[in-house]
Amino acid sequence: MPVENQPRWSAATDAVLRKSGWYPGRSVPTDTWEAILREHGGFEMHKAAWRFLAEFGALVNDGWPPGPVTAQSPFRLDPLTAEWDAETFARLSQRAGVSLYPIGQANRRTSHLAIAPSGAVYLAPLGEDTVQLLAEAPDEALNKLVETRCFNVPLPLVAAESTPARDPHGQRVEGGNSDQRWTATTDRVLRAAGWYPGRSVPTGTWEAILLEHDRFEIHDAARCFLTEFGGLAFAPGKPVEASSWMEFRFDPLLAKWDAEIFEVLGEQTGEPRLYPLGMANGRNQYLAMTPNGVIYRGMDYAELLADTPEGALRALIGRGD
Repeated sequence: MPVENQPRWSAATDAVLRKSGWYPGRSVPTDTWEAILREHGGFEMHKAAWRFLAEFGALVNDGWPPGPVTAQSPFRLDPLTAEWDAETFARLSQRAGVSLYPIGQANRRTSHLAIAPSGAVYLAPLGEDTVQLLAEAPDEALNKLVETRCFNVPLPLVAAESTPARDPHGQRVEGGNSDQRWTATTDRVLRAAGWYPGRSVPTGTWEAILLEHDRFEIHDAARCFLTEFGGLAFAPGKPVEASSWMEFRFDPLLAKWDAEIFEVLGEQTGEPRLYPLGMANGRNQYLAMTPNGVIYRGMDYAELLADTPEGALRALIGRGD
């Protein structure tokens, strides 16, 4: 059999990947991930990481329910799962002897997945300074994730703990109230999470993946919001002392595969072009924006959050002011 006609992986792996959204020739832009990871942790994407994420980025198989198209080692191929872990990856790279770039998580989000410039894929349990080679090549690594229980992780799966807000240096950031756009508490929380005046990240990765999988077409209001706030995550607690603000994450890919929910929310609000911004309240509510900049939250039913993006941020964060 000619080399080019040989299967890249097993039939089981092929089925899992296709169920997760992969198809031959898939290619998504990586600029959003690259910009946010460089901004938050100084990560520099190498070619092997770019090739892997362009083909497999944003694929998710959570391992539940069990069945023939379920990975034995559930995975989420989203590099932003490591956006605040630059110091961890520096130590892991030193231990592995190669520069490791994050490509997602595995095993109920208990292990980092990372790739070396050679294409070798590594596993690193969260909270430990240990790293082990998973496979010498990406295709082999995907095979192992699908067919092998890399760690003894029980099912059913449960959601991972939310990521606390912090700045890229792990320190509290003081600041003014950004020309009265919002309250002092809102400004302090935003800065601690990595926002700063003039922040701008590309949105092409999110746009392409959501259009591909759910036919979400971004509008200017959502693009403007995500350019400034996309990729920021918030959870009550240190280093920002605020007791009344709500956990949320501005990542539109959290709505991947849930176009039907947005259709229902759109019918309830009379806004057919609701675009996902992320989730709030322990990932129990979606955040969505209309072309006019109005923001709703909800899952089974829609609730008006605010008429403007600044108002939405004040409602989510600044309730204690």
